[in-house]
Amino acid sequence: MPPVTPALEPLRRIAAYAVATDDKGRVLLVRASSRSGTPGVWSLPGGAVDHGEDPNHTVVRETAAETGLSVAVTGLREVVADMRSMPHRGVTIHTDRLIYSVSIRGGNLVDRVGHPTDLARWHAPEEAEKLKLRPFTAAALGFGAASADLRPEEAPDFPSFYAYPGPDGLHRAQRFAAYAIATDAQENSLLLTRIAPGYPGEGRWHLPGGGTDYGEQPGTALIRELVEETGQEGRLIELLGVASHRDAASLGPEGYPIDWHGVRAFYRVVVDKPTEVAVKDVGGSTSEARWMPLRAVLALPEDHLTEVTAEALQRARLTTLSG
Repeated sequence: MPPVTPALEPLRRIAAYAVATDDKGRVLLVRASSRSGTPGVWSLPGGAVDHGEDPNHTVVRETAAETGLSVAVTGLREVVADMRSMPHRGVTIHTDRLIYSVSIRGGNLVDRVGHPTDLARWHAPEEAEKLKLRPFTAAALGFGAASADLRPEEAPDFPSFYAYPGPDGLHRAQRFAAYAIATDAQENSLLLTRIAPGYPGEGRWHLPGGGTDYGEQPGTALIRELVEETGQEGRLIELLGVASHRDAASLGPEGYPIDWHGVRAFYRVVVDKPTEVAVKDVGGSTSEARWMPLRAVLALPEDHLTEVTAEALQRARLTTLSG
């Protein structure tokens, strides 16, 4: 692979994609046109999550636009990340990809002359495996495939938080993060962090985790964050879900309102040998961290928890206790 020039501008985006099959077991794929960076390569239908948009809506909207079919989301399959260098455009892009299962509600396949994808077709698995596929598509379908993407040898420097001027004059920020429902092996205690003064949600109990680094897989980032933030070593068990939240005028330490859109993946994590918790990022967004009995967590008033914490507890089925 030829070296990629470090002059390429690093960009980040979040995208959502559909895995759709018909009653014959065929999978729905779209072909990149000559207007794209990978002409002739096939991928799952989908695309970039607009600012403030729920990824569930993204995958429905993008699938309809690219294929002419209306779909309904039936479940979240996986969340993965990858880097792709595009020297002809002068950029390297990190994409956090949310892969959903969908069902077809109706519509008819359409061709799209002059668009970034020009064909949408159903393919039997044995046919699809022989196509030139985007790496994330091949992986999502369980195929082994050589990468069709040019990738940088090293991840470029890129801030985990980046705000830019929006069309309305407000700064905007879209951030992908990973958080943990982290329990001891017996699920008696939950690891929580408290948001520091001066940050959105200050004083509320939150989940350990945070923004992923450029070029980093979300699960890997979460285990790293757990150690760095609380000193705990955990095992990744399963992906629980994805939450999307927009605050149109969030106010934090920057001192000016930011139209903030956070997309957060949350995972179940087990800490086999809990230790004394120590907040290592002194002066950051976390003022406190502690192991809290699960019964005490569930007894907290709703306004003592962040919205992602409450949603993750529901997805982990930890909002009620038996016995």
